[in-house]
Amino acid sequence: MPFQAGELLSKINSPEDLKKLVSPEQLPQFCKELRQFIVDVVSEKGGHFGASLGVVELTSAIHYVFNTPYDQLVWDVGHQAYGHKIITGRKDVFDTNRIYKGISGFPKRSESEYDTFGVGHSSTSISAALGMAVASQIKGEKERQHIAVIGDGAMTAGLAFEGLNHGGIEDSNMIVVLNDNCMSIDPNVGALKEYLRDLSASQPYNKVKDEVWNLLGKLSSFGASAQQIVHKVSDALKGSIYQKSNYFESLNFRYFGPVDGHDVQAMVKLFNEIKHLPGPKIVHCLTEKGKGFKPAEEGDTTVWHAPGIFNKETGEIVKVLPKSTDAPKFQDVFGHTIVELAEKNDKITGVTPAMPTGCSLNIMMKAMPDRAFDVGIAEQHAVTFSAGLATQGMIPFCNIYSSFMQRAYDQVLHDVAIQNLNVVFCLDRGGLVGADGPTHHGAYDLAYMRSIPNMIVSAPMDELELRNLMYTAQADQNGPFSIRYPRGKGITPDWKKPMQKLTIGQGRKLKNGTDIAILTIGITGTFMAKIEKQFAEKGISVAHYDMRFLKPMDETILHEVFTKFDKVITVEDGTILGGLGSAVLEFMSENGYQAQVKRLGIPDRYIEHGTQAELYKECGFDANSILTEVEKMVGVAVEASIANNNLF
Repeated sequence: MPFQAGELLSKINSPEDLKKLVSPEQLPQFCKELRQFIVDVVSEKGGHFGASLGVVELTSAIHYVFNTPYDQLVWDVGHQAYGHKIITGRKDVFDTNRIYKGISGFPKRSESEYDTFGVGHSSTSISAALGMAVASQIKGEKERQHIAVIGDGAMTAGLAFEGLNHGGIEDSNMIVVLNDNCMSIDPNVGALKEYLRDLSASQPYNKVKDEVWNLLGKLSSFGASAQQIVHKVSDALKGSIYQKSNYFESLNFRYFGPVDGHDVQAMVKLFNEIKHLPGPKIVHCLTEKGKGFKPAEEGDTTVWHAPGIFNKETGEIVKVLPKSTDAPKFQDVFGHTIVELAEKNDKITGVTPAMPTGCSLNIMMKAMPDRAFDVGIAEQHAVTFSAGLATQGMIPFCNIYSSFMQRAYDQVLHDVAIQNLNVVFCLDRGGLVGADGPTHHGAYDLAYMRSIPNMIVSAPMDELELRNLMYTAQADQNGPFSIRYPRGKGITPDWKKPMQKLTIGQGRKLKNGTDIAILTIGITGTFMAKIEKQFAEKGISVAHYDMRFLKPMDETILHEVFTKFDKVITVEDGTILGGLGSAVLEFMSENGYQAQVKRLGIPDRYIEHGTQAELYKECGFDANSILTEVEKMVGVAVEASIANNNLF
């Protein structure tokens, strides 16, 4: 094993080992070693960081007290589950975290029996744990415990409230641990943030209540009747101590806290005390972002969420300084372009659900704070909020990661498309995203947006086209307009050029040819320019069309293609079911054309994590794969050997 664990941690390969080999007095030292191990590995390998450091004690306490995996532990999102993975038998392979063919960066049922529920998106833990708890009730497993660990940021999502609302009426063994660290990828927003801040600053109501309860129960002259009196004055007692402390209890959850989430021995004591109490319970646990690593404790929350490679001694983050000739990230092109547009069009607004830095809407939020909105982890609300803006003549650019937009599909369909409202959906991270894996791949947006009436579906090949599409989307009342673009950099360093209005539904021919036609959409079009030389050397004449719009499609191009060519390849960074290839086949069939058509794209299965280049190759639409497919169809031997790692 390349990374050395501490004296205690080196002996631990399961929660049973933790219970047997680590005494309660040794738990603080164990937590210190676990935290250091995370620092050692992540500093060299990268990954999510601050959240995992913040729950080291909480993680250790849960596995120390509860009988996992029989007792079901459900993590929300999973950014904070590194300590959990290390304790549950994956210490020796933890250095493969998020690496191609290595362990997942998130809890994953197929990876370990301790990963009881696969996660990656936020706010699912309460509903999932409740389902498990009710199932245990049905099966008669009365002693089985179910623990959901959810952060204060994830608690803002509607799904979390739905789970709490239902959980309060089910008399099940469920503990919700609210990990309140005031840390999300971007600062939390909304009224719940203020409520939790106030609650954490108050004197704990439960301490007073339990002390009074126990005291009165011991008074023989009053007996049980004294405890009944406490019930009657309970609301008044709460109000005298802290008037807001009854929020969770109003949902029939017994509330414990706030408690120090970094006092592992106190957490062990608390969990031992409450685990046998019947009914739903919530433990409000206060933790500190990046706990135990000073640069993360004192540094920028967003930076230390996933800092990349860094010096564990100094905290200096290793950054590759961009060259003046480097192309920008697509997200940054979006961020700067929307400001340019908004300066000229006062109807433009920006909306994002808790990802202003990730999608670069923070640029507009700084320049125009009254016209850019972070609505928290609430994709459904973001879409319908945008619809409301549009009814009043505004032009909202609703920026949501492609994978996260799936959560708001109903709102896109019913609240935007049916009413034909002019909402511009900017779907960042479209296509395969890399190390975050299947929960984050934006594989389906082209297909799911294409199926919605009134929706314009587009994908820019490069940064200039992204700017042009954004300009086009706001120029007229076009109705719902989807623009998807990939994670990472483009190809054009000199991208700040005047924007042009495009004709909706019109693609472009980038290269003439006679042997075979290749139709691309989005970034896959850039692959072609890098393999032109190989085609020329083999005497293969390839026509290349950038479709640019999936809906409406450029039928003029398609008529030309099927009139001139009997061999056609489609290439897309999206599912081949329902995407560009499907649309081309539908057109061919409906218009009576016949041709050999090969579809390249994401196959009908979930793609695991790895670099984008590795995943493009696995799915068969990287440059080498395109060359190979052309060779098969044309019948010319093509040398498919490309040394350039940036070729995809």
